[in-house]
Amino acid sequence: MAEDEKDPARKVITEYAQAHFRYFRTTEGTVYAQRNGHPVARPIRSQGTTGSHRQELMVDLFRDGHGVFNGTAMKEALDLIEALALAEDVQPTHIRVAPGFDGATWLDLGRDDGQSVRIHPTGWEILVPDPREVCWRRTQLTGELPLPATDTDGKGIDLLLGLCNFAGPATECLAIAWLLGCLEPSVPVPAPFLTGPQGAGKSTGGRMLVRILEGMTGDLRRAPKDEENLITAVAAGWVTALDNLSHLPPDLSDLMCCIVTGAESIKRALFSDGDVYRSRYRRPLLLTGIDVGVIRPDLAERLLPLRLERPRVRRTEAELWADYAEALPVVLGSLLDLAVKVRAANAVTPTDLRMADFAHLCAQFDTVSGLGTLDAYRASLDDLNDDVIEGDLLAQTALKHASTLEPGTEQRMTSAEWLHALTGLYSGEECRPLPKGWPTTGKVLSDRLKRLQPTLAARGVLVDWGRNKTARYIEMARQAPPPGPEQQTAF
Repeated sequence: MAEDEKDPARKVITEYAQAHFRYFRTTEGTVYAQRNGHPVARPIRSQGTTGSHRQELMVDLFRDGHGVFNGTAMKEALDLIEALALAEDVQPTHIRVAPGFDGATWLDLGRDDGQSVRIHPTGWEILVPDPREVCWRRTQLTGELPLPATDTDGKGIDLLLGLCNFAGPATECLAIAWLLGCLEPSVPVPAPFLTGPQGAGKSTGGRMLVRILEGMTGDLRRAPKDEENLITAVAAGWVTALDNLSHLPPDLSDLMCCIVTGAESIKRALFSDGDVYRSRYRRPLLLTGIDVGVIRPDLAERLLPLRLERPRVRRTEAELWADYAEALPVVLGSLLDLAVKVRAANAVTPTDLRMADFAHLCAQFDTVSGLGTLDAYRASLDDLNDDVIEGDLLAQTALKHASTLEPGTEQRMTSAEWLHALTGLYSGEECRPLPKGWPTTGKVLSDRLKRLQPTLAARGVLVDWGRNKTARYIEMARQAPPPGPEQQTAF
């Protein structure tokens, strides 16, 4: 064939790629490539050498006898493919857990053959999902899970609890409920905070919980020092586990709230233009530590304290993890069996809790198991409220003032008047000096009370804001106790 009759290299690459790969875009505008019949998708803009679409396309072209192409031809072909894909249908990509058709959800096993677990209220099975139903996105944090065992009869749950040092049945059932929540892509789950004395195995217990969902390569990490690095780590995996926390700065506390319930990050796409890149994230979060000091009220509503105790008999790391690796297929199979039963169960959704979806899951779990998971969850939130109050002098002072009110009555004052009243109550007759961080203006006091509103409400003190003809006001009311049996009218 004459030189001028040969097809340009970019045309050969483009035709081959469109014949062997499916290209689509996400709502963020990122274009992905998905091998025909395979559920794993890779961004075509990835410049990495390990597992990138550019690499797999070059290897396929070489193996099929089309030759080796230079970087310019490959770039021109991928630029054209990307432009054509922008007109295709939009489809999301998922890491580890994804919603499917007919009320099912999928769990990515991280295998090269694409086998995944389809979970449905009627049962679970191992399949290769239809690429148009599920598109998996994998990163270096996506570890491989073992094929889950079948017909486990719940033995895996007992094996897991035997390896961890959870302090009592209430903590154990909350840990299992959290794992069940992690299998639901649409359910925000509170962040378990593994705490206990030194030597209780908090880091080991955290790794065991994480590796059920992330494989044996899953691990804990130190909390990043800035928001951008933490968001990058969160976006690259399913479960984000932070180890050995000793304090929670306000910025990190607010970011953790966003991770648990969902948020969006926007950053500049290129330094040469004004385009932006959107990143939506909501991930399961796990924390370990002995004590993190003062907990902010908004984070307290999103935490799940799991207390561990020191084991009576110590084991070597090698023995412990060898037993865990052997038990992991059974543990995963038992968890999937339990997930099927829980999803098929009917339960009333509690309407008084912030994390209502997780509370409903706890109620479903109780219906199946007969355990008191929902009561244990309520008790854990009550303990966290105590921690918030113990660490906040303003909350203590507001509760002290509310105790002087008659039950069922309210008091209205401007924010400046409330600041004067609460400051005087704290200082007392001895004119005790005000602590660092005490509100200095009525506006600051109002903002602090808004943060404390759920915590105070849990102690029977209602705070609300309004306006009359003259000024804005803050209203504080003390709830009346519920009527006793002798006060209730019989019909």
